[in-house]
Amino acid sequence: MGKKIFISYKYSDAQVLNLEGRYYTTVRNYVDEIQNLLSEEDHINKGEDDGEDLSNFKDSTIASKLRNKIYDSSVTIVVISKGMKDPYKMESEQWIPWEVSYSLQNPTRAGRTSQTNAMLAVVLPDENGRYDYFLTDNEECGCTDYNRSVLFKILGKNMFNEKKPAIRDCDGYKVYQGYFSYIHCVKWKEFVKDINHYITVADVINEHEDSYTISTSVN
Repeated sequence: MGKKIFISYKYSDAQVLNLEGRYYTTVRNYVDEIQNLLSEEDHINKGEDDGEDLSNFKDSTIASKLRNKIYDSSVTIVVISKGMKDPYKMESEQWIPWEVSYSLQNPTRAGRTSQTNAMLAVVLPDENGRYDYFLTDNEECGCTDYNRSVLFKILGKNMFNEKKPAIRDCDGYKVYQGYFSYIHCVKWKEFVKDINHYITVADVINEHEDSYTISTSVN
């Protein structure tokens, strides 16, 4: 049975590696690639109406715009890209934080309550094909370092948020093991090798939602 998937992303961000055969690539082109990789039964709702200013919208207006897109979905894929954040706008005036927030909520409609979406963060390579603007491999400790400062706050708060994480020591450095984040991260180059596997990982984490401290606050 197909899944209903919502994709949250910064439509016009061009700080990404050009896809093969393209002279100019934006995140939207990567989202189209995801669409092509999914099975025919899967259904996608795409986020952000690029360029639409949220600064004058009330929370209730934003909710009405997102409710139909997200309510019936069961999985949200957040596309992490180097230029996803507009540094000149408050986070509450940008689409991605709101899309993540509503994906993590449990709204009720006509007596039916929607469950918290499974969440997956797909990290795109930057213009030079690198991921270390956000993820850096730590070969000495056999782990990956996260630069959460590049993320929207709501994304960062839902990573490393397992209530009782398994932790090992590496020369005084805490290394988290297992599925320590409700929003699991995967690099694009790994994601495209087995997209269904990583969606299943998000589903497994979602089944243990109570093991995580979930934050739905945009600020």
